[in-house]
Amino acid sequence: MSDPAPGGDTAAAQLLTLEDVERAAAAALPAGVRDFIAGGSGRERTLAANRAAFDRVFLRPRVLRDVSRCSAAAELLDRPVSMPVAIAPVAYQGLVHPEGELAAARAAKAAGVPFTVSTLSTVPVEEITALGGDVWFQLYWLREPGRALELARRAEDAGCTALMLTVDVPWMGRRLRDVRNEFTLPDHVRAAHLDGGGASAAHHRTVGASAVAVHTGLEFSPSLSWSQVAELRASTRLPLLLKGVLAPEDAVRAVEFGVDAVVVSNHGGRQLDSALPSVEALPGIAEAVGGDCRVLLDSGVRSGTDVLKALALGASGVLVGRPPVWGLAVAGEDGVRRVLGLLADELADALGLAGCATVADARRLRTVRGGTGTGDGAGQRAGTTLMAGEGAAGP
Repeated sequence: MSDPAPGGDTAAAQLLTLEDVERAAAAALPAGVRDFIAGGSGRERTLAANRAAFDRVFLRPRVLRDVSRCSAAAELLDRPVSMPVAIAPVAYQGLVHPEGELAAARAAKAAGVPFTVSTLSTVPVEEITALGGDVWFQLYWLREPGRALELARRAEDAGCTALMLTVDVPWMGRRLRDVRNEFTLPDHVRAAHLDGGGASAAHHRTVGASAVAVHTGLEFSPSLSWSQVAELRASTRLPLLLKGVLAPEDAVRAVEFGVDAVVVSNHGGRQLDSALPSVEALPGIAEAVGGDCRVLLDSGVRSGTDVLKALALGASGVLVGRPPVWGLAVAGEDGVRRVLGLLADELADALGLAGCATVADARRLRTVRGGTGTGDGAGQRAGTTLMAGEGAAGP
């Protein structure tokens, strides 16, 4: 068990929202690391819009329904979960805690939700699956031929239960906080699945640039296309997810290529600045696939009520990225448990107060958007969109 937060149980009890955890993490982290986790690309318009869009979604609760046995239990990719939430892939978690991904994965297992290992994890996938939880593996397509497929096979052999191909990073978005900081990885933080776990370009300061961006530019392939999706689909028995889908046309094509789930995501506002908020894209994508594959939402989820909104708008579940990292920074495994516990408590509260005894009931809720339009899940998926104004911190 990791060390408790400063002040012990009393301090943890004061962390009543994910925003509280974020503030505690900001106070605990070095400025450069804080910016690396919190920042977005460009002028950070999409980063801000993710939250603004969620805040404009309102729920129309139902009454006189028996919620005495309210439950958030669900399934993700046909496996039982305590709530329809998975921890998103986040790179280099060893930056914020010595145990890094191991501590976060233990917390996910204890909470009964999946943990997604990043290609840029600081802990090898085999050590994480050895903990025994439900582990997904996130894959970046790499420049060197065959290496991405080798990593996919390695993850499958290690016991991962799903593969998640990130499709919105031909190169890293221009993240100005990191550029201004000339952000460079400390020597002890390594990408366990790349460079043999050794030092890389990410460890060498580059004037006027992010060393992490330089490294990923050398590693990630900008030629990823549907042919590689077909190649990956043919090479694995695992459920395959595509993360970074915002256009209904791409979601429909994913179904045609045998993809099991799409993750509606703008990479937490870290790729194309001015990409639409993920929650705005969600209804149209859910309508387009029509149940032919699962739809998960990533980017901007900051409460259990946000999870409920995503379910009402057509999602099977959500990914959360930055909040578990904040918890990890504050108190290691205990901090991640606190984050997941807050989400569980808030979701249970929101379900019951909305008149939903189950997650299936939540998917039938009606929503009001920006105080002007109404619609149920089907109506939203028919094309109603939010007025334009984070998930996972990617590499």
